[in-house]
Amino acid sequence: MTTIKDSKLSVIGKDEVDWAQRQMQVLEDIKFDFKKRKPLDGLNIGACMHVTKETANLMLTLQSAGANVALCASNPLSTKDSVAAYLAESGVEVHAVHGVSNEDFFKHLNSVLDTKPDITMDDGADLVSLLHTDRVDLPIMGSMEETTTGVIRLKSMEKNSKLRFPVVAVNDSDTKHLFDNRFGTGQSAMDGVVRATDLLIAGLNVVVVGFGDCGKGVAERAYGMGAKVTVVEPNSVRALEALMHGYEVKTSINAAKIADIIVSVTGNMHALDKQHFDVMKDGVALANAGHFDVEINLGALKEHSSSVDRVRDHVESYKYNDKEILVLAEGRLVNLAAATGHPASVMDMSFANQALAAEWIKDNYKNLEPKVYTLPKEVDLKIAATKLGLMGGELEVLTEEQIKYLDSWEHGTS
Repeated sequence: MTTIKDSKLSVIGKDEVDWAQRQMQVLEDIKFDFKKRKPLDGLNIGACMHVTKETANLMLTLQSAGANVALCASNPLSTKDSVAAYLAESGVEVHAVHGVSNEDFFKHLNSVLDTKPDITMDDGADLVSLLHTDRVDLPIMGSMEETTTGVIRLKSMEKNSKLRFPVVAVNDSDTKHLFDNRFGTGQSAMDGVVRATDLLIAGLNVVVVGFGDCGKGVAERAYGMGAKVTVVEPNSVRALEALMHGYEVKTSINAAKIADIIVSVTGNMHALDKQHFDVMKDGVALANAGHFDVEINLGALKEHSSSVDRVRDHVESYKYNDKEILVLAEGRLVNLAAATGHPASVMDMSFANQALAAEWIKDNYKNLEPKVYTLPKEVDLKIAATKLGLMGGELEVLTEEQIKYLDSWEHGTS
């Protein structure tokens, strides 16, 4: 059983998936290996992820490993109906329709769990949450988590002894968070802002709230486009790092006063709230590049606005105290809702980690505790080395003498 918008869109979806595949050669190498070995033969895998052309290549890779795959969307506005149609035609059970209601969103989550998955994949821990509430009856080998937000939730569950199966924090692999979060989010978030608003970024005051890997990427791209960048960050080390990159560093209130564009990248709720709306300039544009649509307190914004109008695709105008505040993509992920998400090249590494994590869980789940794990370092290094070579880079090889020196303690100043 499948829930998609229109099966006729599969022709378009195939072209989109094939285009992404050209830039996902690490995953293609894994897919070629999986086809021969069938390491996931007969397993059911349930995934809740953004239904994009890049995700489609991951689903097809898992399928090539012998798995039965079911997929639902982790964000209603990121679903590409054409991709969903192509995956359904390819034998993946898909439950995803762009712009689906909140009620149907949860129906789709449960439809994936109805396939009784042995392993799950999450982009925000929605499936895992259900597996710890309404669907505790389902036995699970383990799960994988793609996002910083999801990992935070999972580590909290582990800390409070609530986690009932092992989870691989794919987000914590270096080849994921150092590249996907920084270079992927940086480019795609600013792409979403520009597509939604058609603004010239050069010369504008762009405020980035949160200076983790994603925030660093957004700040870099905005600065590279000519913006005057201000960073808001509660961690003193990160705030100092931002200052030494040449950005202004201010409190959220003071930053809100000068902003032309604010991009929230915190993974936290109400990073932008009523006290910020009160001091913002007329015409300021607000975007979320964190995860869930809670970073901007849209409830408070709407409550104190005299009107809300859709003035452009992915742009809503709130008339707030005689000024206009623009909200992009309904406060959801601007890079996916207003643009096309991360470039396939960077998702190649993220999804290579996902594919290998599925096999790792299958091989090791009997010996794993209900904790949050990171993939072995050698997996990270292998993915990075493969990607480096594909991009034309060359890896230095240390001599035996150098290796011995680094592993010794006897040598010192002579």
